[in-house]
Amino acid sequence: MNAVVSEPRVPSQARRVLTLSVCLWVLRLLTAAGLAVDAYVHADLAATYDPVTKTISQGDLFRIGAGAAALAALLVLVVGTRPLVWAFALLVAAAGLAAVLLYRYVDVGALGPLPSMYEPAWYAEKTASAVAEAAATLTAAAGLLLAHRLRRRSG
Repeated sequence: MNAVVSEPRVPSQARRVLTLSVCLWVLRLLTAAGLAVDAYVHADLAATYDPVTKTISQGDLFRIGAGAAALAALLVLVVGTRPLVWAFALLVAAAGLAAVLLYRYVDVGALGPLPSMYEPAWYAEKTASAVAEAAATLTAAAGLLLAHRLRRRSG
């Protein structure tokens, strides 16, 4: 007498929401990690780029970027189900990546109070930052789409 015990069936809608929630957590962790690397590298390099003049320095901009990346990472971890948080993380990561690529390949020169930040070389920390920003850009974009989808499905 072997009785067949069936597992309780989870409604497909609830299963989809659970799957989306798990995927969103993975994206939250990956995005936060990329933003944390970005924040660390910029905070670490900021003093290297402090000026001898009294205008806004590249070091100041690095500190602002580090703060924005750290805030975005924290928000993604704490309230990462909200599409607005993902949009902010995407903006921070994509802006950082765009800046490092622009100033690596184009000599923009000084813009108003901003210094010329042209630096036509790659080095370990700059590469780590660019890779982390690229990864965070991709995972934040996916997180934004997933958070929006999850929000529509669950309520």
